[in-house]
Amino acid sequence: MKLGLVTYNIASDWDLPTLIQRCADNGYEAVELRTTHAHGVEPDMAAARRKEVRQLFAESPVVLWGLGTACDFHSADQAAVRANIELTKRFCELGKDVGAKGVKVRPNGLPEGVPEEKTLEQIGRALRECGDAGRDNGVEIWLEVHGPKTQEPPRIRKIMEYCGHPNVGVCWNSNMADVKDGSVKEYFALLKPWIRSCHINEIANEYPYRELFSLLRQSGYDRYTLQEAQPLASKEPKDIERFLRYYRKLWEELNRP
Repeated sequence: MKLGLVTYNIASDWDLPTLIQRCADNGYEAVELRTTHAHGVEPDMAAARRKEVRQLFAESPVVLWGLGTACDFHSADQAAVRANIELTKRFCELGKDVGAKGVKVRPNGLPEGVPEEKTLEQIGRALRECGDAGRDNGVEIWLEVHGPKTQEPPRIRKIMEYCGHPNVGVCWNSNMADVKDGSVKEYFALLKPWIRSCHINEIANEYPYRELFSLLRQSGYDRYTLQEAQPLASKEPKDIERFLRYYRKLWEELNRP
């Protein structure tokens, strides 16, 4: 298991060279590029720039792990669902060109007035189509455990069962909704067959990270846990670097067998 970084929060305003350099200098081995951030890696990117981005990562020790979209498929408006599926397909093409391993999508709640099971099935069917697009472009699709009510692992499991696509997995998101009686063991077991990526946040809070890391190791997970801690009050480079180093040291301690 390795430590990476999501651009969401503290890295949202770093350009690509700064992002890669800070990761490399402070022991972060991979990045997930969240859409709309200063890195500028978006589906409207020209072909020449895509090649440049791929080369930047190829020449660095940092892996371009994923593209973090805001695409979701829960809406009662079918036109909106279709637009999000098509945008996901464009991110899959981008992922192929820049060398990303996966494309992250999400549910973001349950619409009022619609039977819950219908929405979960709708998300699963949309993911199946996205899974085909990812497969055709050599990238995985990761469903983030996210959103009001939809972040609850039993609902994510139902979505994944409706999806049933081998190219679609789950991005564990370290939400307090994972915790039952102080432990994540029960809900981790529900989603374990699908976990392909993992977000971690305020590592010093009450979330049972030592247990999570142990469960990930026991499951054979050998991918990345990606830090998306809250923004820092200071944007001074020395303070950012110090925080990144402190976070890594705490991660190493909590991840110690």
